[in-house]
Amino acid sequence: MSAEQMQFRAEVSRLLDIVVHSLYSDKEVFLRELISNASDACDKLRYEALTQPELLDQEADFKITVVVDKKARTITVADNGIGMTRDELVENLGTIARSGTSAFLEQIKDAQKADISQIGQFGVGFYSAFMVAQAVEVNTRKAGSAESWCWESDGRGEFTVEEGDKAERGTEIIVYLKQGEDQFLDTERLRGIIGKYSDHIAIPVILDGEEKPANRAGALWLRSKNDITAEQYKEFYHHVAHAYDDAALTLHWRAEGVIDYTGLLFVPSVKPFDLFDPKREHGVKLYVKRVFITDHAEGLVPPWLRFLRGVVDSEDLPLNVSREMLQNNLTLAKIKRGVTKRVLSELNKFASDNAEGYATMWGNFGAVLKEGLYEDAEHRGELAKLVRCASTAGNKLVSLSDYVARMVEGQESIFYICGESVEKLQRNPHLEGFKAKGVEVLLLTETVDDFWPSALEEFEGKAFKSVTRSGEDLGKIAGQANKEKEEPKPAPEGTNDLIALIKLTLGDAVKDVRASERLTSSPVCLTADEGDLDIHLERFLKQHNQIRTPSKRILEINPKHALITQMATRAKESGAADSLKDIAWLLFDQARLLDGDTLADPVAFSERLGAVLAKAV
Repeated sequence: MSAEQMQFRAEVSRLLDIVVHSLYSDKEVFLRELISNASDACDKLRYEALTQPELLDQEADFKITVVVDKKARTITVADNGIGMTRDELVENLGTIARSGTSAFLEQIKDAQKADISQIGQFGVGFYSAFMVAQAVEVNTRKAGSAESWCWESDGRGEFTVEEGDKAERGTEIIVYLKQGEDQFLDTERLRGIIGKYSDHIAIPVILDGEEKPANRAGALWLRSKNDITAEQYKEFYHHVAHAYDDAALTLHWRAEGVIDYTGLLFVPSVKPFDLFDPKREHGVKLYVKRVFITDHAEGLVPPWLRFLRGVVDSEDLPLNVSREMLQNNLTLAKIKRGVTKRVLSELNKFASDNAEGYATMWGNFGAVLKEGLYEDAEHRGELAKLVRCASTAGNKLVSLSDYVARMVEGQESIFYICGESVEKLQRNPHLEGFKAKGVEVLLLTETVDDFWPSALEEFEGKAFKSVTRSGEDLGKIAGQANKEKEEPKPAPEGTNDLIALIKLTLGDAVKDVRASERLTSSPVCLTADEGDLDIHLERFLKQHNQIRTPSKRILEINPKHALITQMATRAKESGAADSLKDIAWLLFDQARLLDGDTLADPVAFSERLGAVLAKAV
């Protein structure tokens, strides 16, 4: 059969260009990536052989070999793991089948130097070989198959696939070095790289046929923490996460008692570009007695911890457990509970010990953790302690505990407002009365923020309340600028007549018209009635076709505003309804716009505005 020539997917071509031209200082990591992939291949075959021992074909000892041929100027990395079929070869080395990849690469392609930690998140470390290779050849044979396949490419946009002649299972990758890369033909140089990056690999790495492995070949997570260096933790994270960044937090513990398991987990320092992809799964590998079971055990960690990377090794699960059996396994459920509790505890400690580092971590993964507030009632209380929010109190993120601790006299609720950005929310009219009394308001700008306050309901006995709701009795709150609780001043004469006139004018467009306690400088705003959906949440649900008929809102007017005062004076005059009609509608539209809503009738708005301006001139 002749070789079949194929094109790389566009995403691979762009990624290869970034890797080859942007990662010069990290060339040696290509060997780490190839050895890491070989280790994964051995792990996968070890698991499959539990139920299909014939796949081992009398070769049960797994190993990875690294061979240098100085004359041919090649480095060969080989394993006796699972191997690949033709289709798997094309899929794994010719495409990046991940949602959002194309858009992400388009976004970073113009960067002067692409961020290696971002590139690493694709889990395609194989391509790093092209940093040092003028060509790469892959020979592979799937365990249990009689066919073998050969893949070749120079990394410039095309690759070929043809039948091969590999006699044993597994995969070998031959790297044909570029000119100027002779350092990688030095055996001692390679030994140093293997010791630096792959000492934690549980499969022995044999360099140039030597008897003694070039690595320690033991499961790092089973060692005592006192015997593991920071560098070893770092390289294990790189291996298990296929990442280039440094972990923001490392968690290593052993649980003993009703169930025994070991966890070595990492919180990345870089947010994956596809963190919110519905298809995204967590990156915690499940082992049983040091035997790899699966990369993504459903039920091992909750979805709101999907950013975690690492290993959990159980002593209690059966070795022959299938991936399907794991879905309803009681032992795995207990492990999940223990892992979740430990992670929450360590994150809380991290927040106390390193506020700045935690703030960065929260910026990356806070939106995911807040999903747990909405979805996971069991862990809602502990998650609430981790929440950090922007607020009107300053530029720093605040915890809910800090917020409650500085609530002002008479304040009974935790006030918040949802919107598109902190900058826009700071100018929102709903905040005016709260700012005037020094009442702090949380500024929430992420989609999940529309949902979790109502799910959490309260924190330390204080209920959550949106400032866009009506009925906020600011008169009960003394505030920092009103300690003596001054008697509220009566509304200017004519206010009630104006309210009645506006109600009559707007009719069914609003639920009610009321004098406002919250406004200090704006003339009007719209609020949601008690029991109705929050304004921002309803708009979100409407955009996603979750509701068809929006709730009618309450129009609040500021009796102290100059425009409202003048309108109140004219409200008793003969013909006031006709003279103030256009202004009432303009104020209603103004309130809609300030809340980020669209005009119901732009043409009518334009005509009214023109009429009012003509009278003013």
